[in-house]
Amino acid sequence: MEKTMFRAFLIKYGEIAIKGKNRYMFEDALVESMKHTLTEVEGEFEVTKEMGRIYVFVKSEYYDYDETITALKRVFGIVGICPVVIVEDTDFENVSAQVLKYIDDVYPDKNKTFKVNARRANKGYPLDSVEINLEMGGRILDTYPEMKVDVHHPEINLVIEVRKHVYIYSEIIPGPGGMPIGTNGRAMLLLSGGIDSPVAGYMIAKRGVRIDATYFHAPPYTSERAKQKVIDLAKKVAKYTGPIRLNIVNFTDIQLYIYDQCPHEELTIIMRRYMMRIAEDIAKANGSMALITGESIGQVASQTVQSLAATNEVCTLPVFRPLIAFDKEDIVTIAKNIDTYETSILPYEDCCTIFVAKHPVTKPNINIIKRSETHLEEKIAELYKEAMESVETILVE
Repeated sequence: MEKTMFRAFLIKYGEIAIKGKNRYMFEDALVESMKHTLTEVEGEFEVTKEMGRIYVFVKSEYYDYDETITALKRVFGIVGICPVVIVEDTDFENVSAQVLKYIDDVYPDKNKTFKVNARRANKGYPLDSVEINLEMGGRILDTYPEMKVDVHHPEINLVIEVRKHVYIYSEIIPGPGGMPIGTNGRAMLLLSGGIDSPVAGYMIAKRGVRIDATYFHAPPYTSERAKQKVIDLAKKVAKYTGPIRLNIVNFTDIQLYIYDQCPHEELTIIMRRYMMRIAEDIAKANGSMALITGESIGQVASQTVQSLAATNEVCTLPVFRPLIAFDKEDIVTIAKNIDTYETSILPYEDCCTIFVAKHPVTKPNINIIKRSETHLEEKIAELYKEAMESVETILVE
């Protein structure tokens, strides 16, 4: 089958359809996301809303079908992509000829069951939906006698939509679902070089949240290759979320000072608390309304319920943890699906793995942690200020 026979795609969406009077805002956001994503694809496209439908029309003579589908499958809000043949001459004899040609082109093997599913939005059309189903089904059987009708579980569900023009399609390619980017505010992702945090960012973005990110760099203990790894991960996530402002924080001096002044079994929790403080300050300065982390209960010492409570205690913004009840295998599966896994497992250390205690506390007492943090008061404000002033921000697309 020559896939470039399809010059249009019908886009199906899910939750947007139940948004009532605000539906148009979500539709408009979805259209803009699609336009942005399709700029990366060879070819010229037009994305339009027509009578409760969203279509992508191919305007250039040549385009890459597979690349177009791959791009649209990254757009949150899309639940289905239907390659469509559009028939402008709606005379039934012409429509019938085009339907028979469609079946011949798309299904070389005719030994299949089918059902005709006509939808007549244009009530002025001379045949109603039932008449179209019966007449078209008969013509298909006459032309391709090896085909059989199965109205309950057909291999081919042939949809014929009669509007101003007639739209013919039978394939629904799954999209990612979710909500269009930008319809649910902005949040700050604490992005490390590991497997979990890119997946967490992806999952929150899928709900329509625009993502910024903060990475804690600790030179010379973490290399430039470790920093580049995080930038590469941000680029992969940005294919789904749109552009990400990546804030790179030099965390070395704060880490070393905590290491010198605090009990070693509390290092991870105290360092994590300062990361959350810094990420929250950057988030507030840039209009983010929440923090996002890749934590999962019990995965490591800093992710017990008690440890998470101790970390949360320093935050005033809500902290979203979409992976909180996921097994590692579940997280790895998503990471592979969104193409971040192979980058995440590259062997470059991040700042969380450099100063790890041999026996970290797993049930920290917040009052004891706060008491330990008083040992930092002499210099921590100065180091904190220097870290904030040295933040490097990169726009990742």
